[in-house]
Amino acid sequence: MDSATSTHASFLKNITMDKPELTSRLKAIITTYAQETDALAHLTEETDFIKDLKINSANLVDIVLDVEEEFGIEIDNDSMSRMLTVGAAIEIIEAKLAANDRE
Repeated sequence: MDSATSTHASFLKNITMDKPELTSRLKAIITTYAQETDALAHLTEETDFIKDLKINSANLVDIVLDVEEEFGIEIDNDSMSRMLTVGAAIEIIEAKLAANDRE
């Protein structure tokens, strides 16, 4: 698959994504970094990356980088500073995907 086809396939995958699928893909990313497996097992939009999952700030940066790669988006510093809960991360990802769709 050439890069144009790969990019198009990634675009189509993101455009049809619903919130449960987005949450599942996000959970797969944060699983690597979460220290609290009980909180991870009971993940909600209110779950806080630092307080509930015990993810340190350096790993938050890793999560942002992984999210950018997984979803084909760029997360600016302002958005990154707001990405402290699962719900905030989902909102930011959805907004970035919608912005990509308009381009």
